[in-house]
Amino acid sequence: MPQIFKIGSYLIYFWSNENQPLEPVHVHVTKGVPSGNDTKIWITKTGKCLVCHNKSKIPERQLKFICEIIEARSRQIMDKWVSYFGAITYYC
Repeated sequence: MPQIFKIGSYLIYFWSNENQPLEPVHVHVTKGVPSGNDTKIWITKTGKCLVCHNKSKIPERQLKFICEIIEARSRQIMDKWVSYFGAITYYC
């Protein structure tokens, strides 16, 4: 499970197995140990965030801040995605 970076106590990461065919570029966000109930955020071609789901129930204000940081670092995330998975597609 590749860790991308941390925002305070929140871990931003990819799952090692993102299905076949490979899902569009996205990150998972957790506070603590990663699980199947973490928040999932799609990254668009323009580097914007779309919250797929917030299963980890991150408070709205914190989630907004996390999305702002992810958007600011979207190029880094996309580069790491390609480096790790070898290809990239986008949700939109």
